[in-house]
Amino acid sequence: MATIVPETNFVTVNGARIHYLKGGSGAPLVWMHGIEGNLGWLRIHDDLARKFTVYVPTHPGFAGSDRPSWLETFLDLSRFYLWILQELGLNRATLAGHSIGGWLAAEIATISPQVVERLLLIGAAGIRPHEGEITDIFLHGNEGTRRLSFFDTKQVADYELLFGRKPSPEEREAQVINREAVTRYCWKPYMHDPSLEAMLGRLRNLPTLLVWGREDKIVPIAAGEAYRRAIAGAELKLIERCGHFPHFEQPDQFMRVVASFLGL
Repeated sequence: MATIVPETNFVTVNGARIHYLKGGSGAPLVWMHGIEGNLGWLRIHDDLARKFTVYVPTHPGFAGSDRPSWLETFLDLSRFYLWILQELGLNRATLAGHSIGGWLAAEIATISPQVVERLLLIGAAGIRPHEGEITDIFLHGNEGTRRLSFFDTKQVADYELLFGRKPSPEEREAQVINREAVTRYCWKPYMHDPSLEAMLGRLRNLPTLLVWGREDKIVPIAAGEAYRRAIAGAELKLIERCGHFPHFEQPDQFMRVVASFLGL
């Protein structure tokens, strides 16, 4: 598990109290979580914090962060995040995002590319794949989605700690809140923005790395290929024997893949 002890902080934006973790030193890197919510300070954050000051915010409306009453759509969320970054004093940062966090990072980049130093997208939703489809997480539920998310849970050192034990009442409540937030932001159209693929053409000079698990059953590789085609100069790296969480399932290989891109 992690060895750096992060700060736990809150920033108030338009009356909403937004939770975030912060640790490390160096240039800023913002890690944007996926559908599972903010799982705390993880090994990947610890590894990145050797080079960067890592920020791990909890998205508005997920357990731990307020949602302004007017914030209803994924586009609202993307624009509001620019305000969050502003209040954090981050004029320019590397954005790294997993799943819907990758989608969010990509949307932010298309809206305001000048605030993004680099873009690291991991199994990112946001584009409707030309082949296959993004799995319906509402149909499969929490447990079913989790089973589909990993190639082999035995490869995940912290699986029992993160997912394997029986959740406390507080954790169950957080899961309900998080699922409600995902439903609000991602239901219609499901897990994608019809205009995003075209808008990514704006990112002509933005260093972008796409990382996918070869066996990702949640967001198919075809979505990663669509991102690669849409963003000039983007590179797509596949990690073998790996599902939707390459930073959990193959952490050493994941770090090797991203090391040169991030200057680690």
